[in-house]
Amino acid sequence: MPLDEARLAETREWVHKAALDLRAAEFDLTSEPPLTSDIVFHCQQLAEKSLKAFLTWHDQPFRKTHNLVEIGQQCTTIDPALEDTARRAATLTEYAWRFRYPGEPKEPSVSEAKKALALAREVYQAVLSRLPPEVQPR
Repeated sequence: MPLDEARLAETREWVHKAALDLRAAEFDLTSEPPLTSDIVFHCQQLAEKSLKAFLTWHDQPFRKTHNLVEIGQQCTTIDPALEDTARRAATLTEYAWRFRYPGEPKEPSVSEAKKALALAREVYQAVLSRLPPEVQPR
């Protein structure tokens, strides 16, 4: 059965956007000092876009939300093996808004940012391993 070109293209776009967030987080880590609030923001975005790529590939609609609990639950109904990764990724949800505005808590530590990056990479890799080669980043 031939692959749906529109679904391939849309999934590829989500994967591409996720890959950009990964690059941004990795780049921000090289800054002196590291831009930790930006790193954790991009980590949340990386996980979110990765999971949305998975849902897109499986033709599952999702609402516009940054809530990784909700998105992760949708993914685990398709692939229960994602449950542990999605559950742990839910901790990244608050990085979509925390540290983004004046008056918010102090900046996250470098250690916190590195842990967030490791977790977001894990989500990204878990999703990529479940997607066809045609949507993989080049």
